[in-house]
Formats: sequence, structure tokens, C-alpha cells
Amino acid sequence: MIEKILLAVSGLGHAEEMLKTLKELPSIQRAKVTVLHVVSGQSTATAMTTKWEEGGKILANAIQSLNLDPSQVSSILRQGDPKDVVCKVADEIDADLIIMGSRGLKRLQSILANSVSQYVFQLSSRPMLLVKDDIYVKRIKRIMVAIDNSDAAKNCLNLAIFLLRDIPGGQLILANISTDLGGKSSGINEVLPDKNSVLAAAVAETQKQGIQTRCYSSSGKPGEEICRLAEELNVDLLLLGSPDRRPSIAKSFVDIDRLIGSSLSDYVRVNASCPVLLARTVA
Repeated sequence: MIEKILLAVSGLGHAEEMLKTLKELPSIQRAKVTVLHVVSGQSTATAMTTKWEEGGKILANAIQSLNLDPSQVSSILRQGDPKDVVCKVADEIDADLIIMGSRGLKRLQSILANSVSQYVFQLSSRPMLLVKDDIYVKRIKRIMVAIDNSDAAKNCLNLAIFLLRDIPGGQLILANISTDLGGKSSGINEVLPDKNSVLAAAVAETQKQGIQTRCYSSSGKPGEEICRLAEELNVDLLLLGSPDRRPSIAKSFVDIDRLIGSSLSDYVRVNASCPVLLARTVA
């Protein structure tokens, strides 16, 4: 269920447009929305006052553009480090989903440029919908889930079923990638899932909800293949599970290894041609 959405706005990007598109979905129409803008600290009182005024205008413009029922939307203007504030507010309102814009910076760039979206995903256990500045936000009809045996993928499947519920003509695409880190990409094949496969179990769940489902498989490097399938199948929204491999004691710290390594979620976040909803299962 998605009943509380946190929309972090900066005055740039497509985050507001993404929320408007989501609110067209029957399953999301009753969700409460909190619009957040974070004002960074300034060296002088005059500069701080100017930033607060600018922040107030950004919030007002965002709320006006959303055109939501006033009973469904609230706003927060807060000072601090955006990375920390977004996580804190998400916990305060118990958000079911965080929506943020993303510049699509690559691994090391994310650290050097202090990428807010990447750090928030690292520090928050909540589902997060990232919308790159250079993509086109489309009405949601076709949702793709990268499916495997992980709990995070199953969580994404449940989210996709929730989102697609009651959408006329809605379609769920289940993609299963056979990992081949050294080989060439295979063709994209539509498949009928084997009886005991992970795809068959997923299809059984979607059939209970009457959702049209198609299954595809390919092989190659998982991140590249997921992005390729999403583009070639003209997907409107991609859901990807991201298991948290950090021990509990380290959950409050950014996993630098993931930021600069070959994280699957990081690759897809940067390279996907559609909005990406990243989710992980919390123990």
C-alpha cells in the first residue's frame, strides 16, 4: 500500500510531473502527499533570508503545479543538509514512497558531486522513485519488474501489482536475466514460464489480480540487460529490488563500496530510459 508520499523538490527536474502521473493511478489517488524543500545553510543572515524566500516560492510553485485536493497535500520547508533532512522527514511522516529528481550521476561522480538521491537511497529503507532530468515522463500503463528469487524482487512485484490494479489496459512485464558477465548480450525473448520457475510463481500472483502479464528473458550483464529491455519494450516505469547487504550496525552509514562499485541499482538508476522505483526488503 502507498498511502503517504514524500515529494522532495528543488525547483528543477521532473519529480512533480512524476507525482502528477502517479496520482492518475486508481491505487494512488487517495494517497497523502508531503512536499518538501530543503534550504541549505548560508554564511550570512541576509543570504539565509533570501534562501528561505526562494524556498517558499519553490514550494508554492510545486504545490500549484500539482493541482491536488488541498486536503491531500501539505508542505514542509526546512533548513539543513538535504540528504539528512529527506531521510528524517520520510521517517517523521512514515512515508511509503519517496519521489526525487536525479541528475543521473555515475558512481564516483555521485560522491564528488554530493548526490542527494543516491545518498538518500543508501540511508533510507523506504521505496524510492527516481526521475532523471533527461527523461520523458509518460502515463503509466506498462510496468516492468526485474524478477528473481530475492525478497527484494518479490517486494517489487507486490508494489507493481498494487500500482497496476484497476488500470484499464495496464500491463506487467516480468524480466528475468541470466547473468553472463563476460559474454555478449542475447536476444530478448518472450517466454512461457516453466512450471516451477520464478517467473511462473510471479505470474500466478498477477493472475489472481487479473493483470495482463508478459514474460521476457535475456542473458548478459544484468544492469545493461535490464536497461535494454526497458527501452526496447517501451516501459513506462521500472521496478528494481536492491537487497541491503550491510550489517545492521552499519545501516546508519553510507555504503561507500556500493557508491563507487558496480552496484546494479546504481547502474540502472543512471542508465535507464524511464523512471526507476528502487525498493529493498527490510529485515
